[in-house]
Formats: sequence, C-alpha cells, structure tokens
Amino acid sequence: MTKSSNIKTRKTLDVIQPYSPGKPIWEVQKELGLERVIKMASNENPLGPSPKAVKAIQESLADLNRYPDADASVLRQAIAEQYGVEKQQVITTNGADELITLISEAFLEAGDEIIVPAPSFSEYDFGAHIMGATVKQVPFDEGFQYNAEKILEAVTDKTKIVYICSPNNPTGTYITSQQMSQLLAGLNDVLVVFDGAYSQFADKEDYTNGLEFVKSGHPVIALQTFSKIYGIAGVRIGFGLASEGIIKSILKVKEPFNVNTLAQIAASAAIKDDEHVSASFNANKKGREFLYRSFEKLGLSYTETTANFILVQIGGNGEEIYQQLMKKGIIVRYGKIWGLPEHIRVTIGTDEENEFFIHALTEVLTPLT
Repeated sequence: MTKSSNIKTRKTLDVIQPYSPGKPIWEVQKELGLERVIKMASNENPLGPSPKAVKAIQESLADLNRYPDADASVLRQAIAEQYGVEKQQVITTNGADELITLISEAFLEAGDEIIVPAPSFSEYDFGAHIMGATVKQVPFDEGFQYNAEKILEAVTDKTKIVYICSPNNPTGTYITSQQMSQLLAGLNDVLVVFDGAYSQFADKEDYTNGLEFVKSGHPVIALQTFSKIYGIAGVRIGFGLASEGIIKSILKVKEPFNVNTLAQIAASAAIKDDEHVSASFNANKKGREFLYRSFEKLGLSYTETTANFILVQIGGNGEEIYQQLMKKGIIVRYGKIWGLPEHIRVTIGTDEENEFFIHALTEVLTPLT
C-alpha cells in the first residue's frame, strides 16, 4: 500500500501557472474531426523554415552520436558578426524562454522586484516567481502604448530588472528609441531586458531593437530568437546580446549542452539566409495590410502591429467567436489569458491562410450582427 505524499513544494509554486501554448493542429483535428486545420495562434513563420537551415540539418544527421558544442562557438561567432558585437557578448539558449529563466536565476533573489509591461509575455513573471521575486505590472497607455515615465515611477530600491517587450506580445506595439533613451537615463543599477523576438518584422523609423543601447554600454541585454522570422521554432534556439560582464554572470547558471547540435547548425545557416528573411518580411507586410483592410470592412477594431500578429477586438462574445473559428479549422489565440476577453490575437499567415481566416471570421460574425 502506497502512502500519500506529505512532501511540500516551495511556496512560490502556489503563484506559478504553467505556460499554456494553445492547442496543436493534431489535437483540434482529432477533437473536431477536421481534415484541414490552420494554426494562426503561435506567431510561427507561415513560409516555413529557412531552406538553408533545413539543408544544414539534413547534412548533419550522421553526427548525432556526439554531444553538442557546449560553447556554441561557431554559432556565437556568426551571431556576433551579424550584429556587430564581440563573440563574448553573445549567449545562446534553448529558446529565448530559457534565457529569461537564466537571467532570473543570475540576477534575482527573494524580495527583489521586476517591472513588466501589462499585458505582455508571461514568462517574465515565471522567471521572477521561481526566484521568489515580486512582479510589478505597469499597464500600457491607451492603444497599448509604452510610457517611459510610468515605468520609471514604478521603480523602487528593490527593482532589479525592467522588461521591455518590443514589439510587445500580444499587442504588437513598441517602445521608441527616444523612450528607451529616456528610460535608461532614469535608471540606476537596474538591468533592462529588451525582448526583441519580433524585431525583424518592425518597419517603423523610430523603432529600436535595443542593440544600440547594448553597444553604448548601458546595462541592457537584448533578447532574440530563431523561432520567428527564421522559421526554426521546432529546434528551440534563442540568444542574447549584452556586455561581456552580463553574459559571464548568466553563463554561471547555464547548463552544459543546453543548445542541441541540430539547433546550432540550423541557426548558423539560417542567420545567413537573407533571401528567406526578406521573403518572410515582405509576406508579413502584405498579409498585415490585407488583414487590416478586412477587419475594417467587418467593422472590427485592431491594434496596429510591428510584429507578425494582430490583436483584434471582437466584442463581448470573444470566447464564442474563438470556439466557432476553431470548429471551422482556424486556431487563433483567445485574449482572456492576457485579461483581454474581447480580443483575439491572430498570426499573419500566407495569402491563402489569411483569406481562409477572413472567410471563416465573416461567417462566424454574420449571425451575431
């Protein structure tokens, strides 16, 4: 007879919620008996992975009996050359999610505070809670716009990290270069984590990916990922750019062999695939404009985006619309998880996917009008 366990977990686990990635295509197909399902929920690249990355993986399969390069030396050098920094200023991780956790482990202690925009990416909260730190949310201004003054007003002597997600997930809005300068000028002994996972899609003149502030010596770490515009989310690889001192601190808590061989090889090839990046950027821009016009015709409000997704306001029956879209084979992200129950977030897809989505959305909305 097995006794029930009385082992207690850490108290901080009481406030932690596991990340909810949304339903995968196969699950929706199985549940609803659908042959065709289009996933427009996870901000993946609809054009697929970088062809150069695919080729590089195929050519490397015979060497999988070997451990990965623990230092990711070749990849870090390629990233350094691409971004104009020293190799020692680069860290690679198992997706940007791992890097967020490592930053928390390196810089936070119980009783510290982090400041995050609201609504934004939940993993910032997760990393802080793991270390027993407190999360202080600073709501966006109207239209989900950043306000540097409001962020500075929230800073206390317990503040260790300020997170800036730009373009922000799930709103698609961004912080301007001028606002970043204002923010950094007002901070002392606070690390700024600039999450630029969607930066390659941004096309505003006053946008910054944070790198300029890394290069100018500010206490900033710029996060990037290969999951979005490079299209290799399936192998999980992200990276950070910062001063050598910041990187050395994070390396102390990084596990060995955290980035697998195929991820390193794929990323080393993808970062040089300018043709795929350009095609992905252009397809996203075209799809964005089509969806804007379509939402306007349907009388729906949306937030202008600098990313590869759009936050759309669909009204008080948001959950019903989300469910009805799924029954028609369209997976989007329901906004309730961000405290936005009247919204959905839709990933910009291919021309055909965007048209299929708008057709389905029109059918769902028609009986409700």
